Amino acid sequence: MQTEPNETNPWVPEAPRVERRAAVDTRPSYLRLGPSQPGRGRVPPPVSGGLPLWTPRHGPVGGWWWVACHGGAGTTTLALAAGGSDAERRGWPNAERPPRVPAVLVARTHARGLTAAQEAAQQWASGAVPGVELLGLVAIADAPGKLPKVLRDALRFVAGGVPRVWQVPWVEEWRTGTSPPRGPAVTATVRLAADLGRLVARQREYP
Repeated sequence: MQTEPNETNPWVPEAPRVERRAAVDTRPSYLRLGPSQPGRGRVPPPVSGGLPLWTPRHGPVGGWWWVACHGGAGTTTLALAAGGSDAERRGWPNAERPPRVPAVLVARTHARGLTAAQEAAQQWASGAVPGVELLGLVAIADAPGKLPKVLRDALRFVAGGVPRVWQVPWVEEWRTGTSPPRGPAVTATVRLAADLGRLVARQREYP
């Protein structure tokens, strides 16, 4: 049987299309709202106790650890999209001795995710994780569309307790698996990676 010249074989993947990369905006994409250092003695630890602590045997690939505030936060996707290392154990990679370990909290923007982020931020602010250099919080959209007011207010409240906040919008291709996490189309993660790279480099220069 002959096939028409313009007919494609569904079992043979098409050659990848070459996308033109737009110039990357080098301006910081985060909001700077909260304290840069823990407020020891001023902030009590969360009633829940917060996230567990563990001591990494090596430094993070890429310069920082992604710390999930709850299950399904998106740390694996961020590690593929923006570099860094997934802490995997859903806990603080707390260093036993200097220098402190750079870490970024990750949470979804639903109510459970923001509550978990608040508890993790409170744990850090209480001074319970002295071996961590918290760079900030990444809030990943839990659904397409605009956040309801109650969740916007909750995110703003949590943002006041961490050094920086990045927001990553809903990416339908991540959900359906039709596109890999890494790609020029995901502008938010490109800028996020650039921001974190600069922050880690600055920390190494001025420990």
